[in-house]
Amino acid sequence: MWRTIFLGIYLSCAGCGVAPQPESSKTVGAYEVPLHNEQDRREFLALVDREAQAEGMHLDAASTEELEQTSQAMPLAAMTMHAAVWRGPEDEDSEATIMDQHDHLGLVWVMFSKGENPSLAARFRQRVMNKIMGRWPETQTLPIMPTGAIPLHRDLQRTPNGYLVEPSAAATYELPPTSPLIARD
Repeated sequence: MWRTIFLGIYLSCAGCGVAPQPESSKTVGAYEVPLHNEQDRREFLALVDREAQAEGMHLDAASTEELEQTSQAMPLAAMTMHAAVWRGPEDEDSEATIMDQHDHLGLVWVMFSKGENPSLAARFRQRVMNKIMGRWPETQTLPIMPTGAIPLHRDLQRTPNGYLVEPSAAATYELPPTSPLIARD
């Protein structure tokens, strides 16, 4: 459980700077899923768990009590969901990280890694996202920076085709002015 929390804190800092990461950990897909209540969260985790098990993976998720304890101890670490999908009996490969944060509670980010076996990871990503988007059609794509980071929520602008980086924040992520990752007015 604590490994999951530390992984989430690490990923929450991903937009803050560049850290070298193994190729298998590279983020290759990222989405924001609006989960408005406890029933949505339970349903979402059950769906992800079913799809993970179908691919020989497993889901580890922090309990509501664990999340509340973390929020009380560290208000800026408040979350309504924190989970990860792992491959292997010893959690060798993280295939997906799932979490929200204090600045986007209820808007859960699902971030997929390339994985040690990219074809298996891609198959899982496609399967689970088809089910998620069928159930929560308001799901939005998140931009992935050239470094593999996801921008901070405050630096994103929602567009009809998903989120893009606010023009005023583009330099923070070292995006050239012509980048397709920048929102256009």
